[in-house]
Amino acid sequence: MQTWFAKKASAACPPPPRDRSGIRIGIPKVLNIWSTHQFWVGFLRNIGIAPENIVFSSDTSEEQGREFGKGRGTVDCCYPVKAMSGHYGELLFGLKNKIHIILSPMIYSLPSFMRGHVSETLACTRVMAGPENIRAGFMKESDVFADNGVQYASPFVNMAEPEMVSKQMYDCLKDVLNLDMAETQRAVDAGYKALREFNQKARAETRKILEWCAREGKPCVLVLARPYHMDPGIGHEIESDLQAHGYPIVWLQYLPIDDDLLGWIFRDELQAKQIRSPLDISDVWTSSNSSNTNEILWGAKFAARFPWITCVLRLSSYECGMDQPTYTPTQKIVEATGTLFFKFGDLDSTKPTGSIRIRIETIVHYLGKYSNKIIQKKLALLHPDCPLLANHEEETASAASNGK
Repeated sequence: MQTWFAKKASAACPPPPRDRSGIRIGIPKVLNIWSTHQFWVGFLRNIGIAPENIVFSSDTSEEQGREFGKGRGTVDCCYPVKAMSGHYGELLFGLKNKIHIILSPMIYSLPSFMRGHVSETLACTRVMAGPENIRAGFMKESDVFADNGVQYASPFVNMAEPEMVSKQMYDCLKDVLNLDMAETQRAVDAGYKALREFNQKARAETRKILEWCAREGKPCVLVLARPYHMDPGIGHEIESDLQAHGYPIVWLQYLPIDDDLLGWIFRDELQAKQIRSPLDISDVWTSSNSSNTNEILWGAKFAARFPWITCVLRLSSYECGMDQPTYTPTQKIVEATGTLFFKFGDLDSTKPTGSIRIRIETIVHYLGKYSNKIIQKKLALLHPDCPLLANHEEETASAASNGK
């Protein structure tokens, strides 16, 4: 029977999401996933994947590689790429509840906070191609993914250009997840929103640490490294060992980029027009195409000027071709103001516990001996109106007034 007066669904209202709550998706926790993970979580949750069904592999470890990646390795001098075999194998063979899809994106460019202030924000080509490289190791004799009932999805994404990502994600995932273009666009928007909110929260927490250091006159340590060095199996927890001695650790990826703080740090150079903006690195690095490299160079500039960062840890993996040209420039930038600089430049699968412990003790000695002098020296180079101390000074004045 025809219904003459039934209300038609509004064209402006999106259709109800398809039921994907039972789909389990595994994501290898490797490489630039360490700085973009919230995008993937936000995207998947928006299309109806239950949070408990978004499964990341565990931290890199020798045990993981031996148990799950043995015989699957491919030729590559980059240990963080080679270590991916263990992550793939763990998601395929090591989970009690099996996954249906492995999502391992090839990230061509990154949504860096320096976008627009540098030439480009590209990912390392070896890192970008890593997923296909490692996938080949699981396709030698047979398709291990298909043999285990797992679909493999590896979208190629220009994450620095959001307008391109929706189509890239749709082209790769439309059949895997039964997506239409409209819901893909909404999910991409949700992914970027989740990533922005996470980064803002992390930067706010770092600012609180820096405010505490400024208020208490205490030193902290900045880590200059690639995002995946946050993985304990790649960075060997060197920064954690140092933090155990009482020195706060901050990572360059989550340094605060508030206008008041950057305006204070880079004021003289901006007024002299030596740089176009606080995020400009053209004065120290003209080939500004690599996202992580750009951030490392900028982090070195920040550390050299910020008074309470009295020490920089430079972490890099063995024979990293992208990092090698930056060793001397970053060291010169950091040490120009007397800031301490220590480099761990040959990190690989081996964790030389004894030598790391000796080097940590050396760093602690120098921090204790020179930090106060470094703080005073750098404070003398800056204007006295530090924005990190503004609230503290107001609170102190208010307390004094109330005491009267």
